[in-house]
Amino acid sequence: MRLITESYVNQISKWPKTGRHIIAQYDDQTVVVYQAYRPAIANFALTHGYFGGEFQLNRMSWIKTNFLWMMYRSGWAAKPGQEVVLAIWLKRTAFEEILSKVVHSSFIPELYTTQEAWQTALKHSQVRLQWDPDHHPSGAKLERRAIQLGLRGEILAAYAQDWIVNIEDISEFVRQQRRNINSDCTELITPRESVYSVVDTKIQQTLELSAWTE
Repeated sequence: MRLITESYVNQISKWPKTGRHIIAQYDDQTVVVYQAYRPAIANFALTHGYFGGEFQLNRMSWIKTNFLWMMYRSGWAAKPGQEVVLAIWLKRTAFEEILSKVVHSSFIPELYTTQEAWQTALKHSQVRLQWDPDHHPSGAKLERRAIQLGLRGEILAAYAQDWIVNIEDISEFVRQQRRNINSDCTELITPRESVYSVVDTKIQQTLELSAWTE
């Protein structure tokens, strides 16, 4: 498996406990995002290196940077239609472009002059931003917020076919680690993740990122 992993208990002290943060595995060239699909869609992507076949470009597709948030949403690969969990290495320049085009899924007066202006922006947006409660491996809700990004239109088409560097099926790893969840999670292994730093101050403000110093 290409993903770099580490003990979960070794990582939690390095993560913020509250606030809005992009937590991800990344390097200078790529950012890992996660999606979960039924086998037909996942297998096409794994075979061809891009999304096609039964993948629907006319629907919004959500990507998540945080492994444990993906585990919560997919039920650790147990929910119907989410049996195959994919780790997707996305070009970092593409990820930055996605972040630059977000529109929040709820009205925020500080960012949008009126509710009508926000609704218009949301209607025409190609990237929808949601900050949802992050979750402990057990499923318990945390104070920290996790990001998920809904893609559609030209952005989704570029993501699906042009921006992907690598795709990996991590479903077996997910099932193995699901068995390692207990009260203290001492045996749990997760992808090594850290807070992703957004340099552009305007994008920081639009995302409403919380301050963080390691």
